[in-house]
Amino acid sequence: MKKRPYSALFAALLLVLLFAGYTSPSCIAITPTTLTGKVMVGYQGWFNAEGDGAKRDYNHWTRGSVMPAPGNVRVDMWPDLSEFPAAERFPTGLVHADGTRAEVFSSHLRPTVVRHFAWMEEHGIDGVFLQRFINSLKRGNSLAANNAVLENVRAGARQHGRVYALMYDLSSLAPGQADVLINDWKKLLRDTRLTSDPTYLHHRGKPLLALWGCGFKSDNKPQPSLDDWRKIITFLKDDKESGGLAIMLGVPSGWRTLDRDSVADPALLKLVALADVISPWTPGRYRTPEAAAAHAATCWQPDIAWCRERRIDFLPVAFPGFSWHNMKPEAPLNAIPRLQGRFFWSQITAAKRVGAEMLYVAMFDEVDEATAIFKVTNAPPVGPGPGVQFITYEGLPSDFYLRLTGFAGSVIRGERPVANDELPIPLPARP
Repeated sequence: MKKRPYSALFAALLLVLLFAGYTSPSCIAITPTTLTGKVMVGYQGWFNAEGDGAKRDYNHWTRGSVMPAPGNVRVDMWPDLSEFPAAERFPTGLVHADGTRAEVFSSHLRPTVVRHFAWMEEHGIDGVFLQRFINSLKRGNSLAANNAVLENVRAGARQHGRVYALMYDLSSLAPGQADVLINDWKKLLRDTRLTSDPTYLHHRGKPLLALWGCGFKSDNKPQPSLDDWRKIITFLKDDKESGGLAIMLGVPSGWRTLDRDSVADPALLKLVALADVISPWTPGRYRTPEAAAAHAATCWQPDIAWCRERRIDFLPVAFPGFSWHNMKPEAPLNAIPRLQGRFFWSQITAAKRVGAEMLYVAMFDEVDEATAIFKVTNAPPVGPGPGVQFITYEGLPSDFYLRLTGFAGSVIRGERPVANDELPIPLPARP
């Protein structure tokens, strides 16, 4: 039988698709050219466990980094490890209600971080701001762990078509220590060339670097002076080795009016004017959907107007809830309830209504303060013994907040209307 003339072309095209890593339309890689239209999540990556190779024991799971047990846990949520193989699970001294041993993960293991990025791809989350805590870079094991997690994130972003950008957290950096960040950035850029990654996020034609903690009241804690901040920002924007950077500045919620959680120094406004993007910190600044809507109207809306006059982009922060009882026992458990997603969704719709074109979700993996959106179990450890308390996703599926964050992207991009605050995911019927 005579072959059809297009059969050879079809066969060639099929081979190209098979060997070029073709992905379906639902898995299209995220463009790294702009922050506009994106929903980014904060990625802490600070969890370790004994035996993971990082030599940091159970860092961030417990006080003193010892094995988790009643009385020493410092997280208020427990991760859902049902998809994790045995090689990525680490034992604790806690048990679940059915008597099974509770286990934790380590961000030091690449397969674990790559799995997190697979969840992002599956649910349409654009990418991450990877936290890099400046004080942790002074210790050998901590620096090595930070660098290992960076490489894990790079691998996850490449494999799952997500974007990432680095976010330095400068809180608690002593005054006069601006060179600590500058030197770390220089070395990091020389060693990794990360801004040349095809998945590294750019904005306004330049690699985007986030700096968090500018202008907060000190509360008697050491922090960089505004002169230190000016030195850092000026260096990074003019850095010849990177070709110059776009700077995202994490600031207090009262930055524009120089009140509430902000220093009262007018020099802060001059610093903010140097940034390409500003992102006021809001976790803990309101506690109900009604208060979130009021904050958007009274703070975000005039903030956006101020920024637009100066051609600065505005990145509001949304968070799903808050609790740090195990870290600070004097604080109540579930201090800011999630309300089955209604609190989180109210911030997303409020941000869009006041004109936001991008969004930062805090955080992907922070079970410490119960702001996590990744998979958390509704059956956390219960003992042995008293004093073991955790919050859950209130019976909702463990991927509920991943899905909600994916829907947030369609809202921010204008693909989903926000005529009301109704959740885009039906809640399961109560028993």
